[in-house]
Amino acid sequence: MSAQTAVDTRSRIQEVALRLFIENGYEATSLREIAEEIGVTKAALYYHFKSKDEIVTSLIDDNESRLKALVEWGKSLPRTPEGRATFVRRYADELYVGRNLDMMRFFERNQTALRENVKSERMRDTMLSLLGLLSDGDSPLATKLRSSLAIFAIHASSFVLRDQKITEEERKAAALEVALDLIKQQ
Repeated sequence: MSAQTAVDTRSRIQEVALRLFIENGYEATSLREIAEEIGVTKAALYYHFKSKDEIVTSLIDDNESRLKALVEWGKSLPRTPEGRATFVRRYADELYVGRNLDMMRFFERNQTALRENVKSERMRDTMLSLLGLLSDGDSPLATKLRSSLAIFAIHASSFVLRDQKITEEERKAAALEVALDLIKQQ
């Protein structure tokens, strides 16, 4: 198997597993179902991942890497209302692209299964670093809460507005409007 084929297969496994975890739940999805959906043997799937937990860990690692890169970029922005608004817009753009939105839906749908995953705790720490870009340690509590709610508004739009007959772009625009209103009050 070529290196590129291995990467493509691994990525395809992650993609299908993520979709099935969202649709059916982590607990209700088996490695056999993932392999069948992809059209590979269970042995071929084992070559890349020995367990569902390994798949989840790889998804969290990928997501955490993207978030850490975003946090590093955010650190370069001025600590001003405009800098915070720029960061929130970029965060919304990042969340609504590719696998990121599916990861938010996965986290929301599978909270119980993720409670035991060590990588989930690291992801929480990364999110706290991200929130730290929107308020300072000595900011008033209301400011810290507004910052958290701004990010939560972007996340919540993926599941609170789920049943609405709207596009992802409309969902993102509504979330961004609320998020920017919240940080504008700081």
